[in-house]
Order: sequence, then structure tokens, then C-alpha cells
Amino acid sequence: MAFLWLVSCLALISAAYGCGVPRIPPVVTGYARIVNGEEAVPGSWPWQVSLQDNGWHFCGGSLINSNWVVTAAHCGVISTDRIVLGEHDRSSNAEPIQTLAVGKVFTHPNWNSNTINNDISLIKLATPATISSTVSPVCLASPGQVYDDGRLCVTSGWGKTRYNAANTPSLLQQTALPVLSNAQCKTYWGNNISDIMVCAGAAGSSSCMGDSGGPLVCQNAGAWTLVGIVSWGSSQCSPASPGVYARVTELRNWVDQTVAAN
Repeated sequence: MAFLWLVSCLALISAAYGCGVPRIPPVVTGYARIVNGEEAVPGSWPWQVSLQDNGWHFCGGSLINSNWVVTAAHCGVISTDRIVLGEHDRSSNAEPIQTLAVGKVFTHPNWNSNTINNDISLIKLATPATISSTVSPVCLASPGQVYDDGRLCVTSGWGKTRYNAANTPSLLQQTALPVLSNAQCKTYWGNNISDIMVCAGAAGSSSCMGDSGGPLVCQNAGAWTLVGIVSWGSSQCSPASPGVYARVTELRNWVDQTVAAN
């Protein structure tokens, strides 16, 4: 009886943590910096991942279910790296974080480091994440959905708050950014922009070094949906230039196929 009660409770907990619905609601100014960003409400982006090498944060990522994390291919994740979930203040030892090992890394077969096309990797966790109030998955944008209509979306991470800063911040940062059409983005970046990229920003804030691989999320039918993966942008993290993200709607089929096959 006790076991059945536990199973029922776990089922209820799982149902309560649907994708893209944080148990701790985010509060985003202007919907608003990363560069010109603000501190996130602790636990309000429960899919946010810190990828770490011997305790050093080098990239972000997003939990998409209890077994899988999505990040950027250019982050170059290897088997000895660690995936840290449920973190807000990287200087604190008091947070109930989960530090998980890499099981296997799958990088898009058409990843091109010259054009930065298909900048996506999937990390299968060696052991599943425990879903909780501060650790839960983000929804994935579906193929064909359109997210370049100027809507405000949010990116988060522990990237530098100035391109020449000596260190990355301890506290998770966030900022609201308008999503640009690719035609608009090409006025900044020309033919470097492909259909597998989506741009956001040029409105006073920007992703920066250390944010790579992290999420660009937009609300869709009440749930936060992963639309972009932090990929590249201005070498000086200029808030006057849009950041470029891997476009999840174009990469979703590869994600689904890879997860299903592994």
C-alpha cells in the first residue's frame, strides 16, 4: 500500500511539472541583461543547466526531459564534464543542486564550425535527473512554428556581463529580447545568417561568453518553449547587435530521432 501511495504521489508530481511550466514563476522586467540583464528569480528557470569542467562553468544548456540536455555543438562537451541542475548562485554550497555525469554526447551530423550551422548537441545523462520544484524540463518548439514576429522572449545564463569582464557572474542572469526575422537579422550579419538560425536582441541587452548553449525561450499556450540555443554574436557582446541562436524548429526532428533511437 505504501509503495502504491508513493507511485501515485510520483505520478502526481510528474503531472504537476509539465514541460515549460516553472513551479517558481519567473519575473522578467519589461515583459528585462547577461549584458545589461538582471538576476533571475532563484529556481524560476528550472531547465537551466550549467555545464562545468572541474567546477568551472563554460556553457549553458537546457533540460528537455529527465534523461536529456540540449546545448550548443560548439561547447564541445566531453565525457568528463559535469551537468549541474537546480543551481542559481554558483558561489553557494547551500543550494540543492544535482551534479550529473555525461552518459553520451550526440552532435548534429551536419554541424559546421565554419558556418556555425546546426550548432546543437544532445547530452544523454548517465543517470536521470530528479524532477523537483527547481529542476524540470522545457518544452521544445515544434517544426513549422514561427517565432520571428517581434515577440519578446527570454534568454538566461551565467555568461559575462561585459565582454571584457574577468569573471562570469555567480547569480543566474536573464533578459527579455525581441525575436527578429532572418531578413532583419541579415541587415546586421549578412549572409552569415541561415535558415537554421534565429536572431534576437539588438534592443539594449545581449548574450555573452559563457551563455553559449543556453536557452532562448518564448511563451506558447502558457508554457515556456525552447526556440533557440545560444550560438554566436558580436565579439564584444554588443547590445546593439542581435545574438544568433540555433533555430529549434528546424532541428526538432533530429532531436526527436536521436532521443528515440538512444
